Amino acid sequence: MFSNFIYFLAALVIYTTSELFDKPSGFDPGAIVFCLASTAAFALVCRIYFKRLSVLGRALPAQEIDRRVNTAVSRLSLAALVLFAVNIYGFRVNHLLSDVTIFQWVPTLGALLFLGLFLFYLILIWNFAYQIQKRFFTDSLTKKNFIFSNVAFCLPAMLPWFFLSLLADCLGLLPVDGLNRFLNSMAGEVTYILFFVIAISVFGPVLIQRLWGCRPLAAGVDRQRIEKTCQMAGLKYRDILAWNLFGGGMITAGVMGIVGRFRYILVTPALLACLDDDEIQGVILHEIGHVYHRHMLFYLFFFAGFIACNFVFFEPLMLMVYLINPLYDGAAFLGLSQNTAHAAIICLVLVGLFVLYFRFIFGLFMRHFERQADLHIFRYTDSPSALISTFYKIASLSRQSIDKPNWHHFSIGRRIGFLEKCRMNPGLIQDHHRKVKKMIGGYILAVGVIFFLGYSVSYGGLNTSFDRFVVGKILSRQLALNPDNSDLYVQVGDFYYDDRKYEKAMVAYENVLKIDPVNVHALNNLAWLLATCPDKAFRNAPRALDLARRAVDLQKEAYILDTYAEALYLNNYKPQALAAAKQALKMSTERKQYYEDRVTRFSNF
Repeated sequence: MFSNFIYFLAALVIYTTSELFDKPSGFDPGAIVFCLASTAAFALVCRIYFKRLSVLGRALPAQEIDRRVNTAVSRLSLAALVLFAVNIYGFRVNHLLSDVTIFQWVPTLGALLFLGLFLFYLILIWNFAYQIQKRFFTDSLTKKNFIFSNVAFCLPAMLPWFFLSLLADCLGLLPVDGLNRFLNSMAGEVTYILFFVIAISVFGPVLIQRLWGCRPLAAGVDRQRIEKTCQMAGLKYRDILAWNLFGGGMITAGVMGIVGRFRYILVTPALLACLDDDEIQGVILHEIGHVYHRHMLFYLFFFAGFIACNFVFFEPLMLMVYLINPLYDGAAFLGLSQNTAHAAIICLVLVGLFVLYFRFIFGLFMRHFERQADLHIFRYTDSPSALISTFYKIASLSRQSIDKPNWHHFSIGRRIGFLEKCRMNPGLIQDHHRKVKKMIGGYILAVGVIFFLGYSVSYGGLNTSFDRFVVGKILSRQLALNPDNSDLYVQVGDFYYDDRKYEKAMVAYENVLKIDPVNVHALNNLAWLLATCPDKAFRNAPRALDLARRAVDLQKEAYILDTYAEALYLNNYKPQALAAAKQALKMSTERKQYYEDRVTRFSNF
């Protein structure tokens, strides 16, 4: 089920990055037809897939059919994500209602509507999977409750984005220009996101426990045992709740909340029914271990690290993608335009980085945190027997092999094995705690370095050098693809001039004039280079005057007259230079001070 968090967050990344593509013009009925047809086809595939599994299930053991069902759900969920991407990226269904006023005022509502399309795909999967999976839950779990439980379990992944975006939309509608300017600045965005992340991390559990339909655990032996364990461990909490998702049939427990006043301990009825007092204590000590080692705070930091690095590296990443020539060659072979190919590649890179970060890096930390929480039982007893017997019961009742791998937990067999090793060699406990501290330290160092590098490239001292490097590579690539494009040579000339590579700039401008002898920009810029180049070896007064005169004959603009005045002055035509400078000042609509200084300069000689 935790995989659904990744799927939902990936769908959100897909939706938000769709803005990189050009907005379609007009209403496209073909998009609606494809969306409806593809949804119907996906529903049919799900129905056939699970019907086939249902038939096979009659001859397979429960453990095997459960494994196959989980595999089918995972594969179809990935297929749903791909289908969602095709609808959003390819057919741009998210723009079908973009002209509706309410969606223009509050874009979050439109995003929520079309993210609902991905949710609908998942509901189709759960709908057809229910016929097989219902045998593994209590008889009271209806299809409606099964689907609702899956939806409710996934929604917390979307709630922070929803409230963050909705609040931003509402603030944007306020007629307070100063506030809007601040929020649109880098400092404003960072402050806003930081404030919101802190608020949602503190108060989010209050909303989530209501969304999950949790109720205070009734007074009795089970509650007393949990309360006694929390008192022993010195844990502050708001309440102990019965976690009734999936009819209470899941064998699990949890704790959520960074601040004690808003912290909740969750236990499912199935867990309480199958464990004895010592085993319940072991499970609660495991959950307390997460609080003791501040794992939830680190998870918050982990999300913040991803947001921060993405914030400073997004624009450099977009530029760097332009340099991956083989990808564009492949896109051209498929008939995609360069703009479409660039947007598609950016989206694939972002989704790929997202999946890599959360599925593998985040998963690595989760596995070690779970092991660290397992070890918390050794703070109160020398024997982990209660927790080990709990693991065996969970494996038996959930029909799982103890060696089944899990991306966010070590396998039950490995967890049991490590507890046994720690019982025989207690030194391994501190070794693991030190290992986790080193991992966290390494992560903080890596995020700090990446953020500093990204900030330097985007806003700091490396920004100019990076932009020059990327622009030079992009222009060279464009020229290789379109060598007869005179405008590209002009841009290359400007680039080399700004980079003080005057010889290459001259060659670029000369190439423009070979292709287009009346290109005003090239005539003017080459004349300026020949008249004012800091390296006097490149100056050529007669040629500069000839080029500047040709540019003025073609187009009289203030900046062209300014170049003409400089060329006249260099060739000792000082009265004519003053006249041209005065004409440039008269025609100018901006930079008045610059043109006034030019007139003053030519008047003093």
